[in-house]
Amino acid sequence: MESGDQVAVVMVPLPGQSHLNQLLQLAGLIASYGLQVHFVGSATHNRQVKLRSNGLKPNSGIQFHDLPTPPIAAVDPDPSSFDKLPVHMYPAVQAYANLREPVLGLVEELSLKTRRVVIIYDRMMFEVVRDAVSVQNVESYAFNCVSGFNLFFVLWEAMGKPIQVEGPLKDPPPISEFMPEGVIKFIVSSIFKERDGDIHNTCRLIDGAYIDLLSREEISGSTKPQWAIRPTLQVDLNANNEGKPRHKCLEWLDKQAPGSVIYVSFGTTTSFSNEEAGEIALGLEQSKQKFILVLRDADKADIFAGEERKIELPEGFEERVQENGMVVRDWAPQLQILAHKSTGGFMTHCGWNSCFESLWTGVPVAAWPMHSDQPLNALFLTRVLKTGLVVREWAQRKELVTASVIKNVVERLMASKEGDEIRKRAEELSAAIKVSMDEAGCPEIQSFIAHITR
Repeated sequence: MESGDQVAVVMVPLPGQSHLNQLLQLAGLIASYGLQVHFVGSATHNRQVKLRSNGLKPNSGIQFHDLPTPPIAAVDPDPSSFDKLPVHMYPAVQAYANLREPVLGLVEELSLKTRRVVIIYDRMMFEVVRDAVSVQNVESYAFNCVSGFNLFFVLWEAMGKPIQVEGPLKDPPPISEFMPEGVIKFIVSSIFKERDGDIHNTCRLIDGAYIDLLSREEISGSTKPQWAIRPTLQVDLNANNEGKPRHKCLEWLDKQAPGSVIYVSFGTTTSFSNEEAGEIALGLEQSKQKFILVLRDADKADIFAGEERKIELPEGFEERVQENGMVVRDWAPQLQILAHKSTGGFMTHCGWNSCFESLWTGVPVAAWPMHSDQPLNALFLTRVLKTGLVVREWAQRKELVTASVIKNVVERLMASKEGDEIRKRAEELSAAIKVSMDEAGCPEIQSFIAHITR
């Protein structure tokens, strides 16, 4: 048996862009060690993750498996609701519940050809792998797409706060303010005791204390090994994407002064009403700061079904701001934008991908969380790491965020002594994270590879 055939790795993602992207990055990292990697999902979501991947090459070594699912309803998001929880994505999650048998079949087939099959599954997909982990030569590892900080506080509260917590957030707000009770119960139920360990999409420099806490039996129900494996983010500002020209926003950034532009983007699960988007636009205009505003509707469960809604902006806005700003309505190269020398701030929904990308690039944030893990991520950045400002307090989440609020926070972040101090802190932390990942990040993945190939 060839060395590359000794171990097969099967990746089982949750069908949402941020989750798909994180597991794909890890798949690429594992494949770089010469292991065979199998990425499973519906044909729709495999197509999506490849289309939006950051630099995935045809010879990446990842084998994609289009597994059968029932038709996925492309429900339109509701932009009029102040509750931004993306319930329109549920049809995709429900469809993936039908992958339990196909995943078992793939794992059984691979188990006959390899010494060991390693399943790495998104924590929220534990039911899909429940049968597959019973195959004799299989090991399974839960992949946590949120920060260790975030996951710890969710489990800590759900478990009845069994241990004392010290530090800058020793008394966090109730998790029930961020997540529906059913979601909290589901996260707790996903402590799948048959798993052989946990992988966290973060680095120990910022999250080590919380990863250590997650290894305690009082929190996770067992003492499983923990790995902090965040693939190093590779950025080439001059690279073309599969022969396509650089995005127009990068060409525009080339012409701006260093640190002068605030990048405004709210991820793939947030939908704004025309009124909400109008307030954001007017606030940016009134701040008189340079900006890139990404204005897209939230992803549907099937992003290829139907037409995407075009969000309307105040009449004449784009013409008035064409010297100071740019509105992007297509898929934006976020990491390249954040890494550009002209970008000096980031207004964000605080999804964990966006949070870590801001930390990696040293760009301070204006934190505006919308749902789920995002409020805790915002607290992590603004109160623990101190690399950002709050746009709107969570208690006011059902109120319209006005142009004056947007204007004030943009000015504070981009044109004040307070903002300069936060930016300095973000840049210092970025440098430290990069050093720590060079020195300690490689041993984390090397330790994991050594473990699964032992």
